Amino acid sequence: MANHKSSIKRIRQTKKRALHNKYYAKTMRNAVRKLRALTDKEEAVKMYPSVQKMLDKLTKTNIIHKNKAANLKSSLAKHINKLG
Repeated sequence: MANHKSSIKRIRQTKKRALHNKYYAKTMRNAVRKLRALTDKEEAVKMYPSVQKMLDKLTKTNIIHKNKAANLKSSLAKHINKLG
């Protein structure tokens, strides 16, 4: 166990931040999953901007990597274009 006050505080902060990041990452994954499950193109087109915005926000705060966000946006756009 940590002995210094500062390291004890750092551990507390890290746990709190990890929980926060995990929540938003899981929310993002669920949104992406939901969008991929859609079969109606009109609905998917409506939902895509909100998912895209979520990915951009998570990238800005370094919860996910910018390349991962770009890959997800690209694959979702391909998925939407395939829908008929």
